[in-house]
Amino acid sequence: MMRIALTGATGFVGRRLLACLQQAGHSVVEIGRIASAADAVFFQVDGISADTDFSGSMDGCDAVIHLAARVHVMHDSATDPLAAFQAVNLDGTVNLARQAARAGVRRFVYVSSIKVNGEYTGSKPFSEADKPQPQDPYAVSKWQAEQALHEIGRETGMEIVIVRPPLVYGPGVKANFYSLLKLVSKALPLPLGSIHNRRSMIYVGNLADALITCVTHPAAAGQTYLVSDGEAVSTPQLVKEIAVAMQRPDRVFCLPLSIMRFVARMTGRSSTVDRLTQSLEIDSSKIREELGWRPPYSMQQGLQVTADWFLQSNNRAAE
Repeated sequence: MMRIALTGATGFVGRRLLACLQQAGHSVVEIGRIASAADAVFFQVDGISADTDFSGSMDGCDAVIHLAARVHVMHDSATDPLAAFQAVNLDGTVNLARQAARAGVRRFVYVSSIKVNGEYTGSKPFSEADKPQPQDPYAVSKWQAEQALHEIGRETGMEIVIVRPPLVYGPGVKANFYSLLKLVSKALPLPLGSIHNRRSMIYVGNLADALITCVTHPAAAGQTYLVSDGEAVSTPQLVKEIAVAMQRPDRVFCLPLSIMRFVARMTGRSSTVDRLTQSLEIDSSKIREELGWRPPYSMQQGLQVTADWFLQSNNRAAE
């Protein structure tokens, strides 16, 4: 069993990962602003930056899993978004990694983003062999951090593993996926039937399992992995799967994409329609072939658990 330092333990992915690590028998040191409710050693820091002092937090640790980040938001209010993302995602990560290497940490697992590859796929899925094409400040900061970590690995001998997940869903999910759950739960008519895209996602339980594999498997050292549920669905298929899980009627109807895009331009929602209509498909065969990893949950199982959580939480809120 390993002693693992974990940042971002109170977040959506971090909570599930912490529980899975402990269930597997690993000893976990949480690094963050506040402790989770779990029974783990806690080391408090004010944030992740170039100036954060992590002294003592990683002593005796075999590995670090770095989840904490300044996350992508739709309407960033920062005066200089790239600098704001770099301060945490690049400078903070570099500082953490250098102190980890000095503490004798053997492996550093960094949770990046599929946005490093790009925003949308065309005729073929994204793979680890693709040239990175980050499009926004968040993705640029993640790509810069990946490059800096590999340099630190070459300098110090610390093993670097990069994981790029797509959209992560599961109990506790927020943002656009939560909005979609609300729409489906209300059985509202949705004009999505003309969309024929392919989207890869990953259930939070599958991501946690993949990260544990990346922190423990000898062959993961120095590698970058794209991870997903292994299934790609169109937007209307996803709505239908959620409707089945919720036992709701799916009221998807066809509206020509040209009309959808025209209305989106008129209402300033072109980016929302792009996310609904474009493809973002992942080839996750590398982690399967090199590490023998298989998602422990199917997409249908993940969506069922997510739907159950959503319905239960809304029932409690209504009481």
